[in-house]
Amino acid sequence: MTDEPEPGLELTSALVPLFVITNGRSLPPEHAYERTTLVSASQDASAEARTLSPEARQVLELVTGGFLSVAEVAAHTHLPLGIVRILLAQLEERGLIAARKPIPRAEHVDRDVLNAVLDGLRARFGA
Repeated sequence: MTDEPEPGLELTSALVPLFVITNGRSLPPEHAYERTTLVSASQDASAEARTLSPEARQVLELVTGGFLSVAEVAAHTHLPLGIVRILLAQLEERGLIAARKPIPRAEHVDRDVLNAVLDGLRARFGA
């Protein structure tokens, strides 16, 4: 027997299964953490960071001191977006992060109404 690994044998799976990282929790509703939702750590979050899992601690450290989107957190941690959403839900339940929903897209306004307003302003102020 040799200690050399077989040439065709590769490690193809993660060392820690993803359900272990999330403690078996399920994904929160899709609208709870959209990819563009901004996340930041609360001010007293560093005190409880010692009790978190390594992955949750890494997420918390990333969002300390500023806002990052959920997609950015997933990119920095190299974790799937669904796992990051679950970790963020756990952190928010403990009061360690604050999530700010993305600003909704502006609705299209009727062009005729805008032209009427512009014509009224020109008539009023003589431009």
